[in-house]
Amino acid sequence: MTTTALKNLAPTPPEHRGPDAGPWDADELELRLRGLATARYHDRHPFNLRMHLGELSRDELRTWVANRFYYQCNIPIKDAFILAKLQQPAHRRSWIRRIQDHDGTTDVEGGIERWLHLGEAVGLTREELHTHRHLLPGVRLAVDGYVNFCRHASALEAVASSLTELCAPSIMLTRLETFPLHYPWIDVTGLSYFDKRVPQGRRDGSEALAWVKEWALTRDQQEQALAAVSFKCDVLWSLLDSVQGAGDRPKDAR
Repeated sequence: MTTTALKNLAPTPPEHRGPDAGPWDADELELRLRGLATARYHDRHPFNLRMHLGELSRDELRTWVANRFYYQCNIPIKDAFILAKLQQPAHRRSWIRRIQDHDGTTDVEGGIERWLHLGEAVGLTREELHTHRHLLPGVRLAVDGYVNFCRHASALEAVASSLTELCAPSIMLTRLETFPLHYPWIDVTGLSYFDKRVPQGRRDGSEALAWVKEWALTRDQQEQALAAVSFKCDVLWSLLDSVQGAGDRPKDAR
């Protein structure tokens, strides 16, 4: 997919500027970025709403866990593309931490490993997850599109696309609260991914927001940042559209 095609996937920001419009100040830009992320984050998706109300079957949960694992596996890959775009050593030293958060510094830690624990807790095997046996075509397309966006976009756009992290702590806390209540058959030790992502999401979201506010000095740059956030929200929403459409997919899951 070409860079032009990828940029065409990113929705236009909700407000169109006039020819002489100047940049927003930093506070206004932050307000718009936070507002866009909040309004379009996937916590509002019907599948997530059903999940948090305890309305999913075991197989629906397994379908989600199996497909979301493909996204988890690709997070450090997209972060490696972003890392390569950063010109300042301090920025690279900080961003590389995100790769380590997911890959871990050993084979028995990190976000990917914790998601494997979640998969086992819902009745999937590591082999099913590692081979992406239950991966849906729409999920592959959405996730690969995001990775390609981070490969081809500017550093500003790629970093801005991560600003959905501003909303991540809230949805993780909701899952920590609702899963033991509605899905008591899931071993609570399998929920460690959600617990760990709360402080990581707060840290990462605040860091990326500060960089975007520092870098996006023109109105065009600010609108590029907003479009990147919108695109990332579409990626997350499309992933859940595919999972919701699949229903009870992994029939061979234990």
